[in-house]
Amino acid sequence: MEFQSMSKQELSELYKNLMAKYQNYQDQHLNLNMARGKPSTAQLDLSMEMLDLLNSKSNMKASSGEDCRNYGVADGLPEMRNLFADLLGMDDHNIIIGGNSSLNMMFDAISCCMTHGFQGCKPWSQQGHLKFLCPSPGYDRHFAITEYFGFELISIPMLSTGPDMDEVEKWVSSDPTVKGIWCVPKYSNPTGITYSDETVRRFAALKPAADDFHIFWDNAYCVHDLTDTPDHLLNLWLECRKLNSVDLPVFFASTSKITFPGAGVAAIAASEKNLEVFRKHFSYQTIGPDKLNQLRHIAFLKDVEHVKLHMKKHRAILQPKFEAVEAAFDRELSGKGIADWTHPNGGYFISLNVMEGCAKEVVSLCKRAGVILTNAGATFPYGKDPEDTNIRVAPSFPPIEELKTAADLLCLCVQIAACSKLLKSK
Repeated sequence: MEFQSMSKQELSELYKNLMAKYQNYQDQHLNLNMARGKPSTAQLDLSMEMLDLLNSKSNMKASSGEDCRNYGVADGLPEMRNLFADLLGMDDHNIIIGGNSSLNMMFDAISCCMTHGFQGCKPWSQQGHLKFLCPSPGYDRHFAITEYFGFELISIPMLSTGPDMDEVEKWVSSDPTVKGIWCVPKYSNPTGITYSDETVRRFAALKPAADDFHIFWDNAYCVHDLTDTPDHLLNLWLECRKLNSVDLPVFFASTSKITFPGAGVAAIAASEKNLEVFRKHFSYQTIGPDKLNQLRHIAFLKDVEHVKLHMKKHRAILQPKFEAVEAAFDRELSGKGIADWTHPNGGYFISLNVMEGCAKEVVSLCKRAGVILTNAGATFPYGKDPEDTNIRVAPSFPPIEELKTAADLLCLCVQIAACSKLLKSK
């Protein structure tokens, strides 16, 4: 029965029953965390073999002959560049391998634009007040980088096909102070949607008012499928080549949720013109990346086909967790008119929308009962969800029995917050 159709007396009785259940959860003194999309211990265990692949008898040389224990090979091992080229659908000479964090490479890319600029333009830091487009709900750490550098963050609505491209095109074509846009194109954080072919083609066809505008294309979940019918993402690089717009995008990826988030391998990819700028920038930071870690990864992952086989092991752990959360939502929230949620085919998140004005209260209720969620508003620029509706749900980290308890409590808190709001309006 929909909550909105209930009388005040029915809502009052419901609220009383819901609060009794809530007290039972509080009495359990739970300590559960669903705040971030971290791989579970079982997922990390899948890659432990990699740590034993290098020893005193191992060949420490790359295919090009360089000793991986020494300085050099600034762009990364040829084998590692080939692997990322296959993962991203690009050419290996358009890829630079970095350390363990693609987020670090994104920060460095923005920093490079701030201090030295692109396409013969002044550095961004010398151009006055600038803007950055932020598809929302989206990835909070993306938004934090550009907020840190002083950009005005412009929220772009996320549709089922990706960012609202009418809005993107309007801002990009008319305002030269708009310098970039953040994108998680496959299994977006947190909605789980994959950009449609039309959306990708419209990105490739953008006509920016600013000569130094860039698309920051974070393909973090390129192989993170959860079903037998995975989403397909059109290759932006190939679309840009067709339109001679290869200088628009800068691509990022990593093995963070393939092997170890704290000890993986990251990559940045772009046109030769853009990589020339990044190479110079990176050359002042390091004489060479951690090639032994790259060598370990190549010995373990081998090639893209072996990566896909490895990711099936991740799927076997993750899929039941996503199914458990969605089952709880279906069982406890369906038909009540107080919430809707996404049904992703991959990635690390489920996006839950609760009754307007209730997300903060839901997160607070969960916290007081021992379940930590991502802060309400975190999926919007400046941490401010204008409708206070969106909650990012991260099923990956807790053991499944704990996850089921957390999901049931979350559903209870969604109902309590909705019931309380409706009672106040009666």
